[in-house]
Amino acid sequence: MRGLGLRGVAGLLAVLLSVSLAACTDNGGEGEGELTIGLLLPSRAVPRWEKSDKPLIEKRVKELCPECTIVYANAENDAASQRQQMTSMITRGVSALMLDVVDPKALRSSVRAAQREGIPVVAYDRLAEGPISGFVSFDGAQVGRLQGQALLEGMGARADGGGVVMMNGDPSSPNAAWYEGGARSVLRDEVRILKSYDTLGWRTENAHDHMSAAISDLGPSRIDGVLAANDSIAAGVISALKSARVSPLPPVTGQDADLDAVQRIVKGEQYMTVYKPFRLETEAAAAMAVALARGNDIDALVTTKVDSPTTKDVPAILLTPTAVTRETIGRTLVRDGVYTIDQICTPKLRPACDRAGLTR
Repeated sequence: MRGLGLRGVAGLLAVLLSVSLAACTDNGGEGEGELTIGLLLPSRAVPRWEKSDKPLIEKRVKELCPECTIVYANAENDAASQRQQMTSMITRGVSALMLDVVDPKALRSSVRAAQREGIPVVAYDRLAEGPISGFVSFDGAQVGRLQGQALLEGMGARADGGGVVMMNGDPSSPNAAWYEGGARSVLRDEVRILKSYDTLGWRTENAHDHMSAAISDLGPSRIDGVLAANDSIAAGVISALKSARVSPLPPVTGQDADLDAVQRIVKGEQYMTVYKPFRLETEAAAAMAVALARGNDIDALVTTKVDSPTTKDVPAILLTPTAVTRETIGRTLVRDGVYTIDQICTPKLRPACDRAGLTR
């Protein structure tokens, strides 16, 4: 499985544009009537789902398919709730489903139920199990590799045999193991992994508790770096380190480029985050869902194929993530319009922003 480089992204955008134009002029099949697309997101614990993914998906679906209605549900990280939400959408007779799965095994029967009713399922961001019709995400192994490489850079001389604590994601999410595998492929033979924790629900408070336990067990002087799977986990890690009066803070990784994480990077509390341009992911998934809802194929969109534990050769789009450190915020997140300098640089952060070169 390979992500898309810069040329691949440009090509994908061109394809998405052509598909969107075709979708707007398609008057055949189901396109003659109103279509309904179900969107199921996993939680509110990670800010991106409600702040970025949901509005971007809704906007793009309406651009591609003005006659489409979107039905939305958030599982609050509960697989049973997501099953009920999906059953409700299947009963309603939606034209297609976009599923960001909480627990792939727990939702496998629901995906099969959708197939029996002729409803295609696009797995969004996380690879669902069962007979899904397509998958859109970022290359999770590359996310982990970027985190591992940045952590070694941040540790400097201590990267040679230093001690690392790993704060992984929720084990029910297939992405958690994907990220961890990528990170370990970089860290092995370079550092000593002293502790490794799974963070249920990707919750900040759970990461805080795990990090507090690690500090208590190991002592702060033995912790040279922390591999945190995302920014919510990084927030808990950094909070625990500060509560224990650890100074200076060891480098801590992250993912998702949450605004508060970017501000922590500016302050020097978090070393890096992984930027995943959500617009590319949402546009690709919206195009795939609209095409399937209209009964069209998605061959023009697909860039690779992946295997799930239940299904081989799932048509997929895997995008390429980017590492962001204090030195690169301006030429990544600001340049792409994710945040303005004013959003990042509050009055309190102005001196730190000036040192980071984030000036108007």
